[in-house]
Amino acid sequence: MHSSTPSPVSRIRHPESRLSILVAMAKNRTIGVNNTLPWRCPEDLKHFKALTMGHHMIMGRKTFDSIGKPLPGRTTVVVTRDRNLKIEGCVMAHSLQDAIAACANDSEVFIVGGAEIYTQSLDLADTLYITEIQQDVEGDAHFPEFDRNVWQETAREVRSQQEPQPLEYHFVTYRRKGR
Repeated sequence: MHSSTPSPVSRIRHPESRLSILVAMAKNRTIGVNNTLPWRCPEDLKHFKALTMGHHMIMGRKTFDSIGKPLPGRTTVVVTRDRNLKIEGCVMAHSLQDAIAACANDSEVFIVGGAEIYTQSLDLADTLYITEIQQDVEGDAHFPEFDRNVWQETAREVRSQQEPQPLEYHFVTYRRKGR
């Protein structure tokens, strides 16, 4: 037994499990408007699916409402303060710590939104998968500020689309330094 007491989160996470944040955000950190994505980017949705397939996804209840249903091939863990809320096909959790505990045996767990869940999980995350939309976008939900000195960019893929709307975006992966 160790003499120091581990943090509550480290006690519930599998030692080899990675906690990853997956987000699409504009240059001004906008991630949503009126509980929807403020852009249409089919390749980003494919990227989201490819990363999360076969894994647990942790999301807040408002993010779940915007999606509307559990996504196939993944385990959806919904964080809500409403202890009476049950959603068919989802695992319910009442705190981020409970949600992470529900994913204990997964090799990589994805935090997929929204803003409040991102804020709570940023200091715990090992990896950031960010789709950087290369423009400012009006919105009412934003990704939290984060210290880029703590993160090492490990991959960047420059993309663009003309349909369904012209959009320049980058798929960027950051790993926390020292982990």
